[in-house]
This record gives sequence, structure tokens and C-alpha cells, in this order.
Amino acid sequence: MQKLTLALFLLTTLFLGSCWMNPNTQKPGVKEFQGEWQQDSVPMQKKLLTYSLYHFKFTCDSFFVSIKTFTKVNYGADSCMKAGHWTEYTKGNYGQRNDSLFLKGEFCKPDFTLKETAGCFRFGMYEEVFKVTKKTDSVYQFSSTSAVIPITARLIKRTTCIVKPL
Repeated sequence: MQKLTLALFLLTTLFLGSCWMNPNTQKPGVKEFQGEWQQDSVPMQKKLLTYSLYHFKFTCDSFFVSIKTFTKVNYGADSCMKAGHWTEYTKGNYGQRNDSLFLKGEFCKPDFTLKETAGCFRFGMYEEVFKVTKKTDSVYQFSSTSAVIPITARLIKRTTCIVKPL
């Protein structure tokens, strides 16, 4: 009986000792990305049928993205497409490994609250991987693995991460 009790005690200690709590604060993120970044134009955008302009906001380990899409093609109901102009919103967390930026989040409403499954445009999970190239201190190029046209974004507002509790 003592051996069984000792074995259970050791096993419990082993299992509990192998667990740890995640930190209850957000991570600082990538210092160089902190702030707001704006894409002003796309190469040859006047000749394209459809293109998107991106606005990135990085705060600590979080991202907020506004994707403004312009099209000359009728994709559906005009109540959604608003004469070929619409905006989608995403938010989530990001990470960087070497020259790759990983965004993982969800599509949202304009106030960045969770978007319901019904309605116009995309909903649910948003995952994107970009190859990041630094052009200058205030200009980065984000080349998506799922799109052909790279995003050249300029810094419009620098911020500093102030780590907060979750």
C-alpha cells in the first residue's frame, strides 16, 4: 500500500512539475513594426480590374488590418460592394521568424469586434504569411505568399509597446 501511495505521489508530482502557466501579459512584439503602416498605391493600379490597399496597425503582439478593395468587376450585390469599393477588417496576433511575418486572427466589424458568420464578404479565420523586406526605416515591403502584388507600406505613426496584463 505504501509503495502504491508513493508511486501515485511521484507520478502526480512528475505531471504537475511538467506543467507551467502561460504568462498573463501580452508579448512585446517586433519593435520595428510598432505603429501604423499605410499602403498608398499599387503598381499599375489603374490598369488592374481589382486591387486592395492595406492599412496595418501593430501594437505589441497584436495586429489590426484594414483591407480596402477596389474593383471594376461586379462580384455580387451592390449593397455589399458599394459600386466597387469595400473594406474588410481583421485583428489577431502576429509573430516573426527570420524574414517571414505570420498573421493569425479573425475577420471583424469596422470597430474590430467579432464579425458574425452572415453578411457580406469574408468571415472567420484570417491567416496570412508575408515575406518582409526593409526598404528604409519607414518603408517595408510585405510580399504575401497568397498574392502576386507586394504591399509597400510606409510608416505613418510610430508607437511604443506598453505591455499590459491580459
